[in-house]
Amino acid sequence: MSSSGGTKAIIAAFLANLGIAITKFVAWFFSGSSSMLAEGVHSVADSGNQLLLLLGGRKAKKAADAEHPFGYGRERYVYAFVVSIILFSVGGVFSIYEGIDKLTHPHPLENAWLPILVLGIAILLEGFSLRTAVKESNPARGRQSWVQFVRRAKQPELPVVLLEDVAALTGLVFALAGVTLTIVTGDNVWDGVGTIAIGVLLVLVAIILGVETKSLLVGEGAEPDVVAKILAAFNGHPQVEAVIHMKTLYLGPDELMVAAKIAVPKATRAAEIATAIDAIEKDVRAAVPAARVIYLEPDIYVARDEHPSTDAIVIKSAD
Repeated sequence: MSSSGGTKAIIAAFLANLGIAITKFVAWFFSGSSSMLAEGVHSVADSGNQLLLLLGGRKAKKAADAEHPFGYGRERYVYAFVVSIILFSVGGVFSIYEGIDKLTHPHPLENAWLPILVLGIAILLEGFSLRTAVKESNPARGRQSWVQFVRRAKQPELPVVLLEDVAALTGLVFALAGVTLTIVTGDNVWDGVGTIAIGVLLVLVAIILGVETKSLLVGEGAEPDVVAKILAAFNGHPQVEAVIHMKTLYLGPDELMVAAKIAVPKATRAAEIATAIDAIEKDVRAAVPAARVIYLEPDIYVARDEHPSTDAIVIKSAD
């Protein structure tokens, strides 16, 4: 995912949510629908979330310094995690509270046609936002399913926007169902039920986002296919007899650190090792452009016993 693609999707979502929030609050003010109030708060929270994602992307571009020698790439993960907390608390919990209050203190809808009109417009705007996010996600998604993309993506912005938009569209359907059933049956309970359904949905989405972003914050290694490319680049070099062990870590969405101990021939001189390491780093970066930070330790391979350490990766080069 390019940063420009992510920014385009975030801006589209922000503009859509801001416009939707205003219309929802107007509809709530004139109709008294709790579903409209919950949806209005949801849209305000989403608008704030998009601003946080943009801020995180901006901060992540800061150059590395003495205090943060590996840079600020993980700022994007931090702000994505904050987004999940806001979605949970401001969006989900508030909606559940408002729905319960509606059930315990029901009051009739006024100007019922207004929330239905607003919901119809909101569905169109959210559909545009989701379409933009899907379009921008497809190049990064490749052949992965959407579930795999959300779970494996190292760039947090598009998965966050995608889940927010899906939740928003589903929430609008819940709100529309609640308002419609209230009008048809004359029972205000349905408006409260729709509001609670919106809240439960937002809480579930927030939990998913929180779990996935927490994993990125703690630190994730490269995917198996990326690891395979790196190992192939190592083993493709004539001076590498084996990769004794290797670890990878994402320093940010677009920056991967690779640390490995490689076996070189016993008779290799220091100058030759230095030249070989430069060439190997060049080959690894050509295979995996995100591998910007590479640390290599040359060693002499000695056959271990039958019980090597669990974190060791031994890949012999072909003869």
